[in-house]
Amino acid sequence: MNNENDRHDGEENGDEIDPALVAILEQLWRAQCETPGRAWSLAKLSKQAGVPMSGLRRHLTALVDGGLAVTTLAEDGTGSASLSEDGRGFCAEVFGAPAP
Repeated sequence: MNNENDRHDGEENGDEIDPALVAILEQLWRAQCETPGRAWSLAKLSKQAGVPMSGLRRHLTALVDGGLAVTTLAEDGTGSASLSEDGRGFCAEVFGAPAP
């Protein structure tokens, strides 16, 4: 049993990046490229990224805290998310320019 991995409990381990976080960033970048200036609903992001809503919300909180994303949440639990200016710059560097 590897206690080192148990302590991380889903957090980054060394150079590994959570695939769910990457999937969410990819979809936020896709949203930016396909519909500039428009946020995607959390439901759409969850489905497109293949991440359960609870995981999506947790990762979006971290992305918002890191200045890479912006979210809006309604009282009924619905909401939307998009990349911040810093997030757009970061994703352009990581994922490259959008395909024509």
